[in-house]
Amino acid sequence: MLESVLIQGVWPREIMVVDASSDTQTVEVCRVMQERFDLFARVLCIPAKQRGAAAQRNQGVGLVRENVIGFADDDVVLEAHALERVWNALHLASDNGGASAMITNQKYHEPGRVSRLVYRLIGGGLGPDYAGKIFGPAVNLLPADREEMPDVVSVGWLNLGLTLYRREALPDPPFDPMFTGYSMMEDVALSLVVARKWKLVNARTARIFHDTQTGSHKSDLARVARMGVVNRDFVARRVQGIQGFRYWVWLMIWGAFQMIATMIGSLHNPKQWRVLKGSLLGYFDILVGRSLPPF
Repeated sequence: MLESVLIQGVWPREIMVVDASSDTQTVEVCRVMQERFDLFARVLCIPAKQRGAAAQRNQGVGLVRENVIGFADDDVVLEAHALERVWNALHLASDNGGASAMITNQKYHEPGRVSRLVYRLIGGGLGPDYAGKIFGPAVNLLPADREEMPDVVSVGWLNLGLTLYRREALPDPPFDPMFTGYSMMEDVALSLVVARKWKLVNARTARIFHDTQTGSHKSDLARVARMGVVNRDFVARRVQGIQGFRYWVWLMIWGAFQMIATMIGSLHNPKQWRVLKGSLLGYFDILVGRSLPPF
């Protein structure tokens, strides 16, 4: 990721790496990268006070001095001019609070008839395009990437593959402490809070590749699925503010749709049964009123 930052037309003034690893390899990488960035960018490697994506990002934001805060996953590769184009998209209008890049290997796909019906039933409207939108119980879809589209597109939420926010738009702290460990949905929660007062945009021609790596935090499929269900419930009720009978109807429809899709997928991939188990445990957590996930 840092190598790909070096080829950008513009560089950040500060690069803050909050390191939760158990060895010194990350420290050495930062030392070497500081030499390559020379005096043009400050590269800092800070030991994490608390392990977890959201907690580490909160710690990093607290140490950054600039007025624009960037988030990047450690397993993304930036194509040329990606950072510059996200920066330009953010500053295209004074009321843009956040801007993100386009992930080239995670595509928006036009929903089929069943999906469109489900989206309508959970508040997504009649469409025809659901790209970049968020609706129902925090159901978030990726932005579309079509040649006829403008370079900068308004969206309803932002991921954190490569995203810039104005500091004044960010809450303090940016991420709620309920997001622990892998911290699924923390990007959705943050962007929805920012979107209450600011606009969010996707820089379609700012491209990154998400080179997803394996790790212990992803290997337990049931645990990850359980976290996803519980965290989505938190975003829907606490951030979107969806309450009452409507919420439970939407949750029932979406949960049934997801679990049926998982069961169909398990016919070809037995590992999907672990995902189904985790999802069921997550919905049980919600029903018994657990406000925080047991992770």
